[in-house]
Amino acid sequence: MIEQDHFAVVAETLEEGAAHVEVALGVTMVPGGKHAFMGTHNCLLGLGPGFYLEVIAIDPDATPPPYPRWFNLDHFSGPPRLANWICRTDDLDAALSAAPMGAGRPMDAARGDLKWRMAIPDDGCLPFDGAFPGLIQWDGVAHPSDRLFDSGCRMTRLEVMTPDHTSLTKALPTMPLVTLSDGPLSLRASFDTPNGPRELT
Repeated sequence: MIEQDHFAVVAETLEEGAAHVEVALGVTMVPGGKHAFMGTHNCLLGLGPGFYLEVIAIDPDATPPPYPRWFNLDHFSGPPRLANWICRTDDLDAALSAAPMGAGRPMDAARGDLKWRMAIPDDGCLPFDGAFPGLIQWDGVAHPSDRLFDSGCRMTRLEVMTPDHTSLTKALPTMPLVTLSDGPLSLRASFDTPNGPRELT
């Protein structure tokens, strides 16, 4: 079984990405941390139990890894955007065996007491040009949402648009609040926030 875990807003700099989310949703993000093995860093937003949003960017102070970074960051340019969604599973190997080719290979990661395995595509880009979700398995009981301040934002809908939505629909189980539709590649998330309904793209 897989279920939604978090979103990733990709940006050229962490500051630009955080500003993009804060303007869109009207709330403040909090510092996250560094991923030395990927040469990236992030900031976070709590969206309630078991769910959060991250802004992720290349860490300019980090040594580049000898392999492609996750979320296709090595090829990213332009304004910040909601670029990926990530689903968790309690059996990453089984989830990958049922996933489309190119969904990635398991990589162990840790930061403090947070430990996880994530499927990283060999070229950094997830199937369907990134419309397929990243797959993650959290080890232990610790989860980022447990220690994040609750922003009061709740996702009401995620629309994943792709030219190949028929194949993507066959590759994924039905998930609450997720809509797959035909069109140019994009992700759009709708939220109830303390400031009223908002959208993030």
